[in-house]
Amino acid sequence: MDITVDTRPVRPDDAPLFCRLWDRLSPETVYRRFHAPLRRPPFGAARLVQVDHDLREALVAVVGGEVVGVARYDRSPEDPATADVAVVVEDAWQGVGIGRQLLGELTGLAARRGVHALTADVQADNDRMVGLLRRLLPDAVLTPTAGVYAVHGPLTGAPVPAAA
Repeated sequence: MDITVDTRPVRPDDAPLFCRLWDRLSPETVYRRFHAPLRRPPFGAARLVQVDHDLREALVAVVGGEVVGVARYDRSPEDPATADVAVVVEDAWQGVGIGRQLLGELTGLAARRGVHALTADVQADNDRMVGLLRRLLPDAVLTPTAGVYAVHGPLTGAPVPAAA
């Protein structure tokens, strides 16, 4: 059975889909994404879907009308050529390339919009995310501090995402 994974920019009317996605995330996935055992989305779903598609961007992966993954960047107010990135993929869809597809597309958008470097905080034992960032940002520097890598990587060009 072929499953289609569509990616698109987030929309304000995605808030209910974000709430349903949150309910499908395991406590470990929430902890890996937010570095805290949260019971509710930080800032509420409304904040997560309100982006200007320039300084703040988010892309979603959609399967059967449900959001199964989200990747986002937030440009630094002090240096808009630098953006912090993050991704989360529903547990049932992890390991099939959705995170790679979302981050690849997001990285390409960021590069075309004048972002020259990406940053992220990643738990040092999150092998999947560390590996993904090393592939997408091969020149990145990972600085360990208290079990977390502070990642800073130059964008050398827009990577071509592999299809999920």
